[in-house]
Amino acid sequence: MAKKTKNLFKLMQPVVRKDSEIGQVEITGAISQAGSLRGLNLIRVANMDADSIATLLTRVTAPALTQKEINEMHTLDFIGLAELLVPFLNPPEPGASNVAETESE
Repeated sequence: MAKKTKNLFKLMQPVVRKDSEIGQVEITGAISQAGSLRGLNLIRVANMDADSIATLLTRVTAPALTQKEINEMHTLDFIGLAELLVPFLNPPEPGASNVAETESE
């Protein structure tokens, strides 16, 4: 599987855009904003429904990936990016910071 470092994910298979390639993708701070979930079914997001996660990724990636790029990416790259979302979507235990909060410090 491709490499993950904090909120940065190195793709196994780069996304090709015209004359350039995207080799790594970052999950941006937009994931911490409720607006990034607008119009999405939270149960589907929590269950890692592929369509819901793909829509969410279009809103929270840098460089911003398109729906078409996400739909055509290698399956392991998609799964790796989806895994990066998990710490932001899991509430911390009472009195503890979640992984996403501690990584951004």
